[in-house]
Amino acid sequence: MPPPSLMCVVGRAIKVRPRSPIPCSSGTRPLHVSPRWQTDGVFKELTEMRVRTPWIEALRKKEEDGIDPTKKSSIPATPSDRDLTPKSMSDSYHRVVIPLAQDPWLLDNHLNANGQMRLGTIFMDLDALSGVIAYRHTGDAVTTVTAAVDRITINHPFQEICDLELSGQVTFATGRSSMEISIQVAKAPEKGASIRKEDILMTCAFTMVSLDPNTKKPVAICPVKVETEEEKRLFSLGEKNYNTKKDRAKTGLRKQTPNDEESDLIHAMWLRQLDYHGISHSYSLPRLSLH
Repeated sequence: MPPPSLMCVVGRAIKVRPRSPIPCSSGTRPLHVSPRWQTDGVFKELTEMRVRTPWIEALRKKEEDGIDPTKKSSIPATPSDRDLTPKSMSDSYHRVVIPLAQDPWLLDNHLNANGQMRLGTIFMDLDALSGVIAYRHTGDAVTTVTAAVDRITINHPFQEICDLELSGQVTFATGRSSMEISIQVAKAPEKGASIRKEDILMTCAFTMVSLDPNTKKPVAICPVKVETEEEKRLFSLGEKNYNTKKDRAKTGLRKQTPNDEESDLIHAMWLRQLDYHGISHSYSLPRLSLH
């Protein structure tokens, strides 16, 4: 095995400087050997761009001003005369490189015990990136929340340790409260080079909704203006996804009862789960057990 001060990354050895344990009071033992901020769930650069004031400080400021953030207010905080001029997709474009191949501590936070990429951590980074992109489009006068993540496509598995480039932009917005953000995860290219198709590891779409910070009601945002053929394609894809969601909402279980086919499927699933309750059924036993 290599010495503890070396780690093999993408075929080359890099030197890792040992870190001092976290200072602790007498009689206690730290659970981690790296400072807490170095193992934050979201890449620090994304957090710094997204959060200007720590959450707890913003909460205390509201309480000092006599505002209860847990209750809705009847007084809107979003200016009614703010500029809603259409914006291009490039206005909201943002990219960030996560240096996994260069920072072993950052890499440690993105790998599981088997040495595989934690997709959950990647999606935490993507959610933070979507927030940055959304505010580049809407400005600071609104509160933007994540409504959905869909069309997740893993084009190529994460099979090697490399720097990752996360990028995206608003690709669908009609002037209402919601927008769709198209996100891409790719191997970070060399300086001056562009991303090749085979280097695109994953794509997905985030649906974000803008709300008034006080009333918590949806507010209008800038529509997206389409300028190129590729942007037309992306806008059409977002529009199709938007209409599909509206159609599905009309036929959801909150609106109507299951049809005959859906009822049969639900009944079959219920019968199948009963099989797991018996200790002698093949579903409940290890794969190589004899019964």
